[in-house]
This record gives sequence, C-alpha cells and structure tokens, in this order.
Amino acid sequence: MPPEAGLSRQDCTDGAPAIRSQPFRRFARDDSRSSAPEAATPASILVVEDDFLVSMQVEAALLDAGFALAGVAVSAEEALQIAAATHPAVVLMDIRLAGKMDGVDAALALFRKQGIRCVFATAHHDPEVRLRAAPAQPLGWLPKPYTMQAMVIAVRQALQDLDQDA
Repeated sequence: MPPEAGLSRQDCTDGAPAIRSQPFRRFARDDSRSSAPEAATPASILVVEDDFLVSMQVEAALLDAGFALAGVAVSAEEALQIAAATHPAVVLMDIRLAGKMDGVDAALALFRKQGIRCVFATAHHDPEVRLRAAPAQPLGWLPKPYTMQAMVIAVRQALQDLDQDA
C-alpha cells in the first residue's frame, strides 16, 4: 500500500522492508505545562424522554458527538432529581411525559431552582405551550420527528448560546 494510505515502511533486521500499520508520529511538547494534553470536559446533557427507543437513539447520538450524559429521565420528577444531583449544562426535554408534571413544569422548576435551561424536543410546540414555557427561557425548540443530526446541532447551538450569555 502507498504511504498515503496510512502505512509506512520500516527496515527489519534481515534487511527486508516490513510494513507497519501506523506511521511514526512526533508531537511537539510545551514544557511549561504537563506533557499530557488538556482535554476539555464535555458538556453534560440530561435527556428527558419517556419513549425508550427515542431516548436510546438520543443517548447514542450525544455520546457519539462527544457530550457527557448526565442521565436519562422518563418523568419530570425523575428529571428534577437527576438534575439536582448532576447539574447538567443543558436539558433536552420532551413535553408529554409520564407522571403528574409535564416537561414544561419540569423546565420551569429547573430554571427557577437551578438556573438550568432546556431545549424542548417535542411534537407539542403550539403557541400556548411556548407561552407557558417562556419563563424557563428555552434555548430552542426541536420539532418531532427530528434527526439525530438535527438534535446534536440544536444542543451545540444551545451550548453556544449559553456561552454567549455568560
């Protein structure tokens, strides 16, 4: 294989060339810091979704995109408990949930008690729902059905908006 395919040649002791699976790599090091590169801590996202299959897809997509998962809640009450324990950067919130509270109730409580804001991922985003959710200062609305790519973009945008507000 040619070197541009990611393989390099190295001489063996018997003089015959051998092919290595990885080329030699050299990295510069700044001695004023540790030799280990500083890894940015991934943003922690809480997913509140009562549809098991959707929550599994969302979880996988967020992890693949490099986010940390604060947890997955199926009810507003569970979301409040997880958020209190993990303090996520953003919550991806469905509105129709199992239990006495809905996603808007949870978002309002999260914002009022902890200052945590949400991206609503829901099929229920009519003007009345948006008006009711406005005091929670939503970071976005992601209409269902949505692609995992659109969801990741919405979460990234929400995090950028939070950084700009800070």
